[in-house]
Amino acid sequence: MMLGYYLDLALRAFRRSRALSALMVLGLGLGIGACMTTLSVYHVLSGDPIPGKSERLFNVQLDAGGLVGFQVGQDPTHQLTRFDAEALLRDKRAPRQVMMSGGRVSVRPETGKAFFTTGRYTSADFFTMFEAPFAHGSGWNAEADAAAARVIVISHELNERLFGGGNNVGKTLTIRGMEMQIQGVLKPWRPTPHFYDLTLGHYAKPEDVYIPFATAIPARFQVSGDQNCWGEAPGGDSRGPNAPCAWVQYWVELASAADAPAFRDYLKQYSEAQRKAGRFQRPANARLRPVMDWLAHKNVLPGDIKLQVWLAFGFLLVCLTNAVGLLLAKCLRRSGEIGVRRALGASRSAIFAQFLVEAGVLGVAGGLLGLVLAWLGLWLVRLGPNDYASLATMDWEMLGLTLSLAFGASLVAGLLPAWKAASVTPALQLKTQ
Repeated sequence: MMLGYYLDLALRAFRRSRALSALMVLGLGLGIGACMTTLSVYHVLSGDPIPGKSERLFNVQLDAGGLVGFQVGQDPTHQLTRFDAEALLRDKRAPRQVMMSGGRVSVRPETGKAFFTTGRYTSADFFTMFEAPFAHGSGWNAEADAAAARVIVISHELNERLFGGGNNVGKTLTIRGMEMQIQGVLKPWRPTPHFYDLTLGHYAKPEDVYIPFATAIPARFQVSGDQNCWGEAPGGDSRGPNAPCAWVQYWVELASAADAPAFRDYLKQYSEAQRKAGRFQRPANARLRPVMDWLAHKNVLPGDIKLQVWLAFGFLLVCLTNAVGLLLAKCLRRSGEIGVRRALGASRSAIFAQFLVEAGVLGVAGGLLGLVLAWLGLWLVRLGPNDYASLATMDWEMLGLTLSLAFGASLVAGLLPAWKAASVTPALQLKTQ
């Protein structure tokens, strides 16, 4: 009942000083809009790409490099040699493990022209480990890896492009001149960041075609991404099984994070064994990082995003300070009105609540304006050239946070003016009038 009365008083006060009220709403809207634009981008880019499992997925690093330029304690290369990746895969010391790399592949559909798209050459556990969702069919198994089977999994986007959607498991595509059978079709899927292979871009889209590593690499499919060599590759083939080149990403899934020390010990023992065999020249230096530590280690989140968030919150603070000043000025102009209400029996708490409601209404109006400005800001971000530009959207969580932030900020800004209004002495005001 009283809330309705206070809302009515607030609307009347806004109508009496429309310019001042509009200025406060505009200031709050600009601050909220700038803040939520940058915060929404930060929220999207800094999220956990595989929640619920990221603590059990580990990137594996081994220091297989030469002694040239070696420094004790330096971080090993972030990829493995093909020899080491295949050896770890054979050992199967983790519940699940995957070796992989990426590249571009030519696709020739049954009808139409051939085109190039992105491919991932990987082993069987990829889809289960990274929770790739299937719309039709499934991934391949370890037996298909061992047999270098000509099977593929395609993305939802490629399925739409080639077939217009639907279940196309069992059909064949010609990939780089090789006929391969579609074994699975994924649902729309975009882990953000592209954590399992950062060499192709931190926020790259997932690949369109997934091919067994054992099929693609011996067939000399094109490989993209970083490659670090420290010696001459036999036969000049840097992708060969014994080439001193690191270019293969390797991940393991453990039963729990508590199993990490034991697996790290296994990696150290493997490194020592390779050093004694003459393959490794450096001391054992194995690293095992869970997903979020890996992303932080690789500085995946752009530094300018963090700076923009701080600047936006600073701008919001300036806007709130201005709002406090304007509310105070508005409050002082209404001292006579407040004195009359106090003389008629209104308590200090009632006056305090009235002005706090006015501040809250301003906050809601500023929040709605800020929401529009935030959507406009995110649209401008999506027009940018960054690889994360298309990800700049606002979800329901950020929408709720925007309105909550606007309402909460306006209440904080209204505390001092409301206290000043409640402190007005009625006798003094009536005497001066």
